[in-house]
Amino acid sequence: MFSPSMDSARDAGGVAGAVLIPMRFVWPYGGRSVYLSGSFTRWSELLQMSPVEGCPTVFQVIHSLAPGYHQYKFYVDGEWRHDEHQPCLSGEYGIVNTVLLATDPNFVPVLTPEIVSGSNMDVDNEAFRRMVRLTDGTLSNVLPQISDADVQTSRQRISSFLSTCTAYELLPESGKVVTLDVDLPVKQAFHILHEQGIPMAPLWDICKGQFVGVLSALDFILILRELGNHGSNLTEEELETHTISAWKEGKWTAFTQGFIRAGPYDNLKEIALKILQNGISTVPIIHSSSEDGSFPQLLHLASLSGILKCICRYFRNCTSSLAILQLPICAIPVGTWVPKIGESNCQPLAMLRPNASLTSALNLLVQAQVSSIPIVDDSDSLLDIYCRSDITALAKDRTYTHINLDEMTVHQALQLGQDFYSSFEPRSQRCQMCLRTDSLHKVMERLSHPGVRRLVIVEAGSKRVEGIISVSDIFKFFLG
Repeated sequence: MFSPSMDSARDAGGVAGAVLIPMRFVWPYGGRSVYLSGSFTRWSELLQMSPVEGCPTVFQVIHSLAPGYHQYKFYVDGEWRHDEHQPCLSGEYGIVNTVLLATDPNFVPVLTPEIVSGSNMDVDNEAFRRMVRLTDGTLSNVLPQISDADVQTSRQRISSFLSTCTAYELLPESGKVVTLDVDLPVKQAFHILHEQGIPMAPLWDICKGQFVGVLSALDFILILRELGNHGSNLTEEELETHTISAWKEGKWTAFTQGFIRAGPYDNLKEIALKILQNGISTVPIIHSSSEDGSFPQLLHLASLSGILKCICRYFRNCTSSLAILQLPICAIPVGTWVPKIGESNCQPLAMLRPNASLTSALNLLVQAQVSSIPIVDDSDSLLDIYCRSDITALAKDRTYTHINLDEMTVHQALQLGQDFYSSFEPRSQRCQMCLRTDSLHKVMERLSHPGVRRLVIVEAGSKRVEGIISVSDIFKFFLG
């Protein structure tokens, strides 16, 4: 261990009586056991570092420091190490890393000549002038100062871009769109959704020669809830024989909703607003060469993910011109977050334990009007996620006919769908995570990937759920 005298001169760099600032230390080079020690512990204490979930070679720990100049070193598998890619100096006690915490972003420290490279590699002296400050409880580079005018300008640029692009921008070179006939039995329709790995499909009425609606996973949830209602007049046999049109028009009035569609010449802003304002996930892009709209052609199913991909592609090489994209998501009003202690009037984040009943999950999806629910352990650490589309797994082999929704747990329901996930959507793909310090641009890029509909915001290391951000949250922020 280092002598306490080593830090006596260093402590002078701190600010007496200042508020402590939580700082994150990271060791990204692996090891079996990794500890941190430094002038802030008077080199007399080892702080254990924990591996980051999903990155076993990356260790981290958060420790509160006073503003000022500090030295630190890592104790890895019984040996003292330093990170040669971070600012460091060489002295009586070997090479140690250094950091300066400044509350004033304009403050520039006086660097002594003893600060040198920790290895034979070249060192950029500007790296030693790195200023950090508290933004959300972790260490991050100094954030750019963004005014309300800059935020509004960024929003206007994105809105203008969407207004100039049409639905043709979304059409793939090749693809497949599944359409269901309204005379198809409901049971068979949901079996098709499950087999095709899709959450919804447009409905075609051959008598009218038109697309008349959409059948989605939410419809299946409402049907199952009705079947599970002991006072219901509906039977399982009706689900076997009744057609989609019978359900939509007669048996379940809650299904009734005007058919939302768009044309290939509609701009992307209009399409995005249709999705947001009607609370739907997709809008069919339909084209007809006839003035009366006869002989319609279904070209594509437009979604917010596809529109977001266009935004990311267009602004990918000029993100610096949109100041708002550089902000961490915790610094802007986007997504749904776990309320902080003492916070009121906040929309609670819906979460469930794996032993919760499937009925409670379905009720929550409908009543809270959300598309997914994080499944967490007793410490609120993320285990899985249950989505609306997961309900179609119950259509396989008519599973819904011999289960009790009150007795089946969420964990058991997810187990039923494991084969489905491996066929169409990798498990890791459906349970994507991000950190509160991730930039808006990084989150948008992740959400624009195929199959990624939302990101669960977790605490690094513990995977404790802090919030959730969806594609619709991004568009509500830009266009709301």
